[in-house]
Amino acid sequence: MTSRLSHLLHIRDHKELRLYELIPDVVWIFDVDDHKWWWGNQAAIDFWGLANLDELINKDLSGDTQGARDRTWQTFELAQQQGLTIDPWTTYPQGKPKTLYMRHRAVLVGPDKHRAIIAYINEQVNLGETPENLLLVEAMRYTRVLVTSFDMNGTRVTENPAATEAYPQQTEREAGVSEFVARFVRPEDGRECLQKAKRAPGGRWTYEMRTAQGVRRHTLDIRHTRHPLTGDFLLLMVEYDVTDLQQALDDADQAKSQLQKMAHYDPLTQLPNLRLFERQGAAILSSAQRAGSQVAILFIDLDGFKAVNDQYGHQTGDVLLKAVAERLQEHCRQSDLLARIGGDEFVLLQSNVTDRANVEHLANKLVALIAQPFRLGGVSQPLTLGGSIGIACYPVDGEQMQVLLDKADQAMYQVKQSGKSHYTFYTPESQR
Repeated sequence: MTSRLSHLLHIRDHKELRLYELIPDVVWIFDVDDHKWWWGNQAAIDFWGLANLDELINKDLSGDTQGARDRTWQTFELAQQQGLTIDPWTTYPQGKPKTLYMRHRAVLVGPDKHRAIIAYINEQVNLGETPENLLLVEAMRYTRVLVTSFDMNGTRVTENPAATEAYPQQTEREAGVSEFVARFVRPEDGRECLQKAKRAPGGRWTYEMRTAQGVRRHTLDIRHTRHPLTGDFLLLMVEYDVTDLQQALDDADQAKSQLQKMAHYDPLTQLPNLRLFERQGAAILSSAQRAGSQVAILFIDLDGFKAVNDQYGHQTGDVLLKAVAERLQEHCRQSDLLARIGGDEFVLLQSNVTDRANVEHLANKLVALIAQPFRLGGVSQPLTLGGSIGIACYPVDGEQMQVLLDKADQAMYQVKQSGKSHYTFYTPESQR
């Protein structure tokens, strides 16, 4: 027998129970290990309609359901933790249901120290004449949903076997922490939930709970009720494990987020793609219109990239594109918007432009940045590129994003035609 049960009384044989024969109320001892009666007084024998103690001890319980066996185990565990359990039980003497108000204590019996419970019965509970009431009591006992009642201080009053199984560590809680709060992963969550439950007549909240299966996410449905015997206000808490559902929802949100990212960002450089650039750019243009400010669109096409791609392969070409994107992004302002719109083409939106010189300064810097050699792993010599940049400005060259992009593209093409690795502003002569 484990040391955790060393505090229990050990009843070695029936002789130690003679004084119980003087008690007029029903008293019996049930052997939990063997799932059978170990002893009963005369009132218990009469209760079951039997002739003597041997008939009680030998009573056939092979037809008991697993739920009934679990119920006795749960009662023993609660009794050995709390010292005494008090709750209604439904029994079936002569095959007829009878609900009793029972007190149980945990003991050890016989030479082998079997685990057992002493049942004291001195009050019958009136649940009405309809069998539906008895079925409701039984349903709470055997459902896999966790059902517990607490007093207003968070002390556990009663629970069904599923709750006992889920929270076996209740006796190990820290001093000053109620049984209600001890179930929560974060004690502050438990105290918050207890206060909300006390203020509201009913509510539903979801928290992370510390269970025998590890940390699980439970939705708690808590209602005010009254003790059926004392009339005291209680909190009735039903717990639904929504961990798997929440994980599925999180996975769906993650997949949705990933799909959105794939739809709006270039998978190679992680820069915005053309679709996102147009959407965010349109919002920036609207803001510029309200503020009366200017915006510049710089269309950037890499010079010499095709030769690098052909000589070293597409994998090196992809690494080079990523390096270009990182270099450009490092020198952009927080208010600027950089995107890769396809192949070796990039576009940059410069907001809050003050004058033409401001744009020329940025264009010169970008041309110089692209011209600096790129040193890539796996390539023995530095790689060099150039950048041809065409520029269109809002509102001078247009007020719509697509119009500005087209004109910047035309200006870039003019640079390509006139020697590359430079920049120019859009002019009507840029049209091709």
